[in-house]
Amino acid sequence: MQSIHIASDHTGVDLKTTLAEHLGKKGFTVVNHGTDSSDSCDYPVLAHKLCAAVEASGDPGILICGTGLGVSIAANRHPDIRAALCTTELHARMARQHNNANVLCLGARITGVELAKAIVDAFMENTFEGGRHQRRLDMLNLPA
Repeated sequence: MQSIHIASDHTGVDLKTTLAEHLGKKGFTVVNHGTDSSDSCDYPVLAHKLCAAVEASGDPGILICGTGLGVSIAANRHPDIRAALCTTELHARMARQHNNANVLCLGARITGVELAKAIVDAFMENTFEGGRHQRRLDMLNLPA
């Protein structure tokens, strides 16, 4: 059974809970790194915690904040993380197939529950195609 890491700030608690239940029904082991409270908290702390777990385990992750923008910026500070803010199933599919994304970012204030489930499914059901896409990924971490 594959594990998936999930975290949200206070704005994404309800969506995180719903997605965790959705993934659990699909057979995933869901590891929660986020808050379970609606009390204000800092998304970078949660994003960094999740990214450390993704880097250590090799399992994918999902980050949720109000728009998805903050967590995607924080996550992409990690050299082994390829976080993609996805608002459609096509984004999620291409993020995995072409960009080998390992963290999906979602905006709880932007994306409805049913669409979020479909985006998560597309993200988890697709894999990296390699080939010409690997050459491009290799260019991402060139020395400054």
